[in-house]
Amino acid sequence: MKKQLTSLLIIILIMSILTACTGAETPTQDPNALMTSVVGTMVGAFFATQTAMYSPPAPLPTATIMVLPSSTIIYPTATLPPTLTPTYLYFSPTPGIGTITPTGTLSTATVDGGALAVGCNNLAFIRDVTIPAGTVIEKGQDFKKTWKVQNTGTCDWVYQYSLIPVGGDSLGGDITKIQKVVSVWDWSELSLQLEAPKKPGTYVSYWRLSNGQSEFGATLTVSVVVADAAPTATP
Repeated sequence: MKKQLTSLLIIILIMSILTACTGAETPTQDPNALMTSVVGTMVGAFFATQTAMYSPPAPLPTATIMVLPSSTIIYPTATLPPTLTPTYLYFSPTPGIGTITPTGTLSTATVDGGALAVGCNNLAFIRDVTIPAGTVIEKGQDFKKTWKVQNTGTCDWVYQYSLIPVGGDSLGGDITKIQKVVSVWDWSELSLQLEAPKKPGTYVSYWRLSNGQSEFGATLTVSVVVADAAPTATP
């Protein structure tokens, strides 16, 4: 900018000298007009220089708003965890410290009735009809023992089928034929004539049904207590 002003002043000075040296009559130029012209030139050169030096700022980015149609709006969904079902554990403490001693009658294993079959023959014990276990009988007394049983095989029992002793005290009993027909799945009663021993005590006798070749079915038991005198029944 300073260089331009200096150059203009030099030009004005040279023009003034040339005008003064010329003898011819020239129209007089108004100094004010000359100065106005010079100032105008200077101002124009200044603004031209400022315009050349001016660097417009970079355009600011314009935010673009994207509007989705209503049909494309995506709503976030949350997957809820499965509901846990609480499990309650109950504990009942047993008071006292020590070894637990079982009391009462212990249970016994149930025999598989199917394993007692021999061929097509089988027998299931139902109940004692007479002389239940532990019955007290006077020594030397005769008595009749009867069981209720069921034919659970696939063949009928016939006349020659017999009750035979298989263990324990015989109690004066002997092989006894049933002398009747018992059809499959029928219930029936089997009986024996027995005699109490002469000596007091507890006696047990075991019997099974036989088809003449082998025994089959549940074992039938007689259990009695022999005493010097049988207890008198109270009416």
